[in-house]
Amino acid sequence: MTRNGSEWERQQARQRREAERKERESARRAKEQEKARKLRHQETQLSIAERRTKEVADQIERLDRLLVSILDLPPLTFDRLKSTVPDRTFNPGELGVARPAPVWTAPPAPSGLARVFGGQARHERLLAKVRRDFDAAHALHVDSERKRIAELGRMRRQFEREVEADRQRVDTENTRLARIRLEVRNGRPEGVEWFAGEVLKRSPYPADFPRSIQVAYRPETRDVLVELELPPQRVIPTVRGYKYIRVRDATDPVPRPLTEIKQRFNKLIACVALRTFHEMFRALPPEVVDAVVFSGRLTTTDRATGHQVRVHLLNASCERVTFDKLNLAEVDPVECLKKLNALVSPNPYDVEAIEPFLTIDLSRFRFSEDMDVVSGLDSRRNLLTLSPTEFEQLIRQLFVAMGAEAWTTIPSKDGGIDAVATSKDMFFGGVCLIQAKRWSGLVGLEAVHALTGVMADHNATTGVLVTTSWFSRTSEQFAHRHRIKLINGAELKHLIKEHLNQDVIPGTTPPRRPRASDNQHRGRPGPAI
Repeated sequence: MTRNGSEWERQQARQRREAERKERESARRAKEQEKARKLRHQETQLSIAERRTKEVADQIERLDRLLVSILDLPPLTFDRLKSTVPDRTFNPGELGVARPAPVWTAPPAPSGLARVFGGQARHERLLAKVRRDFDAAHALHVDSERKRIAELGRMRRQFEREVEADRQRVDTENTRLARIRLEVRNGRPEGVEWFAGEVLKRSPYPADFPRSIQVAYRPETRDVLVELELPPQRVIPTVRGYKYIRVRDATDPVPRPLTEIKQRFNKLIACVALRTFHEMFRALPPEVVDAVVFSGRLTTTDRATGHQVRVHLLNASCERVTFDKLNLAEVDPVECLKKLNALVSPNPYDVEAIEPFLTIDLSRFRFSEDMDVVSGLDSRRNLLTLSPTEFEQLIRQLFVAMGAEAWTTIPSKDGGIDAVATSKDMFFGGVCLIQAKRWSGLVGLEAVHALTGVMADHNATTGVLVTTSWFSRTSEQFAHRHRIKLINGAELKHLIKEHLNQDVIPGTTPPRRPRASDNQHRGRPGPAI
């Protein structure tokens, strides 16, 4: 008994040791598996963080290359806009395949004893049945083929009609393009505006950029005015990347400093302006467009009212001869705009507006052929026939209707009027000097110079020069640099109609500017349109 008891105890001990060994082995494997799982999880999280960081870096690179990425792209031309007839092939499918006709196969005639014992009669009855079946199948096949051929013909005629419709549509579109092309060459506003709009619409901006565009062309000064919706601040990533923290098993964003975000946004809107200049000058012929005026606005929510507003952040103009001297691949966009005397918001990212005293949608104003209709042939008032007092009264009524709260007339010796107006809506502080001139010719730089002198005498912060005629390019550039708003005859006509509900005639039409082909100017040829 003692020997048997000892053996049993040893066996139990061995079993316990084996169980303990297996338990330790299982715990070791579980620990190793958990370690491997954690390692795979960490590697996955690290990979995700690296991927998200790369996405941010790629987004930043696309923004950094917003300007240089389009420098080598060919300009849009009318040849590229031409439509072509789609290459279509008639495919009737199963209808194009004739179904096989039934084949006559006569049953074999009986022979030998089969003929003697009724085989011939049975054969004749079978032959008659086979012939009836064949005739029925043949008739069915003929009817089916007739229907197939009829349907095939209908499909072919429908296909030919569609091809002809495509051809007519393409011919109509290309005829329209040829007409617009001629309008662009002749400097007609409708054609130039349409083509300039197409250039900007087809510009390869990132998908999250807005595509709101307004274009106007002024043939009297040969410039294109572009108002573009600027990208919102959110296109600048607010993080530099993502970092996986092992001890917390969490992926944290690495914030981008606010200073850098603001600098990048400033650079971005500068790139948009320079890119617009580049695309306009490349696509539009030099004998039609001498200069481009760019206005950048941002749609945002007014924190004070909660309503959506469009804020003016950037205004720049540039002549072709100046722009051709720029090396856009190497410029600093912000410094380049400064060189071009652009008016840029001091804090674009914070949506600090540069809205001038008067906001005029230039795309709605254009000199027309009836601007110089004489009063005797038209019931509308001709501004050139008004007396100085009548003209002063009309301008005073206009600016009061536009928000001027005070009006003080200053004695003038030039037949126009000079006045000081104040308004709480004026951006530059509320005191504005207004000067109006009933002129029938070009308002040159000396008139704008004179206004700046009067502004200094009266301590005005901004000025408005109104005329019944039009301004020179140098006048517009000088006014832009000295916080002076110019209102030409076409704009004045519209403002009087909008605010006073009076239809007037400025009384003059600007002469068509000479084209480059009419003189000895030798500039760099523009792209083919």
